[in-house]
Amino acid sequence: MIRVLLADDQTLVRAAFAMLVESAGDMEVVGQAGTGAEAVALARSERADLVVMDIRMPELDGIEATRLIAADEDMAGVKVLVLTTYDTDDHIVEALRAGASGFLVKDTRPADLLAAIRTVAAGESLLSPGPTARLIARFLSTPGLPRTAGGPDDLTDRERQVLRLVARGLNNTEIAESLGLSPLTAKTHVSRIMGKLAARDRAQLVIVAYESGLVTPGAPE
Repeated sequence: MIRVLLADDQTLVRAAFAMLVESAGDMEVVGQAGTGAEAVALARSERADLVVMDIRMPELDGIEATRLIAADEDMAGVKVLVLTTYDTDDHIVEALRAGASGFLVKDTRPADLLAAIRTVAAGESLLSPGPTARLIARFLSTPGLPRTAGGPDDLTDRERQVLRLVARGLNNTEIAESLGLSPLTAKTHVSRIMGKLAARDRAQLVIVAYESGLVTPGAPE
């Protein structure tokens, strides 16, 4: 069973998400939080596998709550799936930098939310090709945003090719098809890149790719 914690300051939203999660046969709701501080405390006490985290919450916002969860060694296995309004939410990149494994828009279809929970709980990042790349590129071009350390300088030419495709939102199978590799080889490349760049997951690889200039907004696919 996937142990899910729901963090949102709107009671009705939490209740709706809880009903949906409980309707799935492979997951259960282990807690509900109305503030970021409650989310951090419950993630620790309930040993949740995944937190569905709203960004805008009182006391402690979802970004800081995500950062605290990701930085706590006792919660190393806890994944965070961030909720955003997409076009109006200017904090999604900071949430990814803080350690979130992906994001969803709040009006996503119920089946897509359940699929996203399974994907992130399994250790993958939820990065859709077009919207994710455009969103990240948009905010990385905004003056004043802090930059992460590290970059692709130590990667091989093949690894840089793979990183570019990761930044476009391709999964391992699609990367393999694009480069004429086996899926296992593509997966191995991605794992090595994450190790070299000390990246938590694919979401952080996307950030590095854009910040380093390896991938640029508006560049051809």
